[in-house]
Amino acid sequence: MSVLDHAAVTDRMPRLTAVREPVSWTRSYLRWAVFTDGVCGLLAGALALYVRFVAAQGYVPASYLAFAFGLPVLWCIAVAMAGGYESRYFGAGSDEFRRLLNAAVGLAACVAIASYAVKIDFARGYFVIALPSVAVFDLVARYRLRKRLHKLRSQGACMQRVIAVGHASAVADLVATLRREKYNGLNVVGACLAGRTMLHEIDGVPVFGGLGFVSRAVTQLEADTVAVLACPEMSGIRLRELAWELEASGTDLCVAPALIDVAGPRTTIRPVAGLPLLQLDHPELAGGKQVVKTVFDRVAAGLALVVLAPLFVAIAVAIRLDDGGPVFFKQTRVGRDGQTFRLFKLRTMVVDAEQRKLELEELNEGAGVLFKMRRDPRVTKVGARLRRWSLDELPQLFNVLKGDMSLVGPRPALPPEVARYGDHMRRRLVVKPGITGLWQVSGRSGLSWEEAFRLDLRYVDNWSIMLDLQILWKTLSAVRGGAGAY
Repeated sequence: MSVLDHAAVTDRMPRLTAVREPVSWTRSYLRWAVFTDGVCGLLAGALALYVRFVAAQGYVPASYLAFAFGLPVLWCIAVAMAGGYESRYFGAGSDEFRRLLNAAVGLAACVAIASYAVKIDFARGYFVIALPSVAVFDLVARYRLRKRLHKLRSQGACMQRVIAVGHASAVADLVATLRREKYNGLNVVGACLAGRTMLHEIDGVPVFGGLGFVSRAVTQLEADTVAVLACPEMSGIRLRELAWELEASGTDLCVAPALIDVAGPRTTIRPVAGLPLLQLDHPELAGGKQVVKTVFDRVAAGLALVVLAPLFVAIAVAIRLDDGGPVFFKQTRVGRDGQTFRLFKLRTMVVDAEQRKLELEELNEGAGVLFKMRRDPRVTKVGARLRRWSLDELPQLFNVLKGDMSLVGPRPALPPEVARYGDHMRRRLVVKPGITGLWQVSGRSGLSWEEAFRLDLRYVDNWSIMLDLQILWKTLSAVRGGAGAY
């Protein structure tokens, strides 16, 4: 049993102290994080010594040797100052990595200021190698540590026990989301509902009563966190009283605002007359950043088509040899501002698939007007493999090059699907559809109609270049895993 596995087991033991000790797995993760950061600092210092002095001059000055051994300590201090050891960021991905980058910038600034203040002439080549190297090494190491944590969480270990507070529908949504995305590390073990209710459980989660029973539920279930969902009954005064009650036991308190699908970069705290008002910025759907997105899309699509040309040829030959039918499948889809275009895909079904669909309507497993079957008899042998790895989507790079689509965006919709849109659903048509998107990295065909739309709308309202890069990175894992691909 590994250290993290042992920590996950001991986390379930009762806590007897008045002020709850930190969750045991977080202590284990912290030790691993500090150890990993120190090793990365040592490796970066050794690499800089070798390149700058051993390989170039054949000897190492004593002052630089001392700094190389001191770099792990300085790096760990810098990470701690940047908040890299706060438990709320463990396994949090971009937030955790952002603090490592902040630590690297802060350490570089401190070294530059210190060398100028005491007039020490450091070899610039050494620091040009050492400081970027420690950041890169640690980003890779923390990524591996994070993936290990996500694996344990998928098995039910290293989880925080959560009491959800709010209306039944909101609690049910939270329970479903956290069960689907276990990597977040939150497990809802109890609920306290607002308003009158006769419910005893929600999707297997026991209900402990109303808003006045939160502290009792925390004690009985040994919860680590209370998640308060948006509800009018939880006033500011009541929320403050709840925070005081939870303070004695050291239980974390998280509050979900009404703008639950609005990302952090669009919200800022604006104090007015002593009141902390939440200011919501408009999404950046036009301007310079959209120009950058367009240029990036077309350049990346063009390069990808050149690199993947041999693969296209091999797949085309396989499709033709399979049943002698056409290589490409074309379909009308709806793009930005409701404009239709011809979407290209590699053919994965028999030639008369559309005619045979009527025979299979009763077996439809898709969401909304989409027709999906996990074991569709119309899919060819070659087509099944193409779908498994999403290779049938590659011709959409031509759509990106033409400007009809983007690399990242909402799922390209069918005209019958758009005809059923309400006013708020048409919001997803203000941007170009994408080859991949939040729907792709969050379950693909396994998502419900409502959940897919919610993810598309979240993307539109919170678009940023960094979000696109994150989705592209996560797409690689989603395609490799093949979850929801059918």
